[in-house]
Amino acid sequence: MAILVDSSTRILVQGITGDFGSRHAKLSLDYGTALVAGVTPGKGGQTFEHNGHKVPIFDTVSEAARETGATVSAIFVPPPFAADAIMECVDAELALAVAITEGIPVNDMIRVKSAMAHSKTRLIGPNCPGLVTPGTGDKSHGGCRIGIAPGYIHKRGNVGVVSRSGTLTYEAVWQLTTRGYGQSTCVGIGGDPVNGTNHLDVLKMFNEDPETEAIIMIGEIGGNAEVEAGRWAKDNCKKPIAAFIAGATAPPGRRMGHAGAIIGGADDTAAAKKRILAECGIAVSESPADMAATLLTIYKK
Repeated sequence: MAILVDSSTRILVQGITGDFGSRHAKLSLDYGTALVAGVTPGKGGQTFEHNGHKVPIFDTVSEAARETGATVSAIFVPPPFAADAIMECVDAELALAVAITEGIPVNDMIRVKSAMAHSKTRLIGPNCPGLVTPGTGDKSHGGCRIGIAPGYIHKRGNVGVVSRSGTLTYEAVWQLTTRGYGQSTCVGIGGDPVNGTNHLDVLKMFNEDPETEAIIMIGEIGGNAEVEAGRWAKDNCKKPIAAFIAGATAPPGRRMGHAGAIIGGADDTAAAKKRILAECGIAVSESPADMAATLLTIYKK
């Protein structure tokens, strides 16, 4: 078990012929991901080849899904065209669209989110590292890597990770792995102000997943998503949760690396979020170096 994706999930990559998309498509194939199609308008009929893999390229997402059975897309499309790329996934009724692209205009994302309100497609991102369900360590890995996360740091196990920050996701994963604790699924939800899936959505999925026994939740200053998730967890989640909130030293109004990380109110600050999460029974780490250690104070295999 895992959430959202596993080794049998069939993946397509939008933008597979671009430099960034092709590089990470190769890494996903090396990880054992079932990457079955690429999409680049005007290049349909070509083949993406890597280490013996031959991935057919299509002009549209609908065609790729119909011909290969792909249900998930990794989107490596330049910002001006990324919103339309997401909407292609909606039109094709894919289960999941993972938008790695950074810098999609906010107005575009408002339009996309409105259009997706009643669709069959879930969005992860944009401006996110994607997600990884680790493999079991055999030759083919048997895992699923979508996006840009380094696959080798992951280990199959029982800790779910959800984060707004890509690099802090990797840090939490590596801390867990080096301590012998594997992960069920690691989800980078992205830091843009208008995104698809949020902390609460992922916590609910981890709560229902029988393989996930504990959770690390990583947030930032700005918005109330972490607080909303913490308050839900207090009443509904019996699994141990550790949290870290980035941006403790940022002055009010300061922009961090993520467009969504802007303090707008009293409860948006790192101090307020940490206080509320602690009141909800969540173990709060004061340093990014201690995320796994904090979880292990309340969770043991």
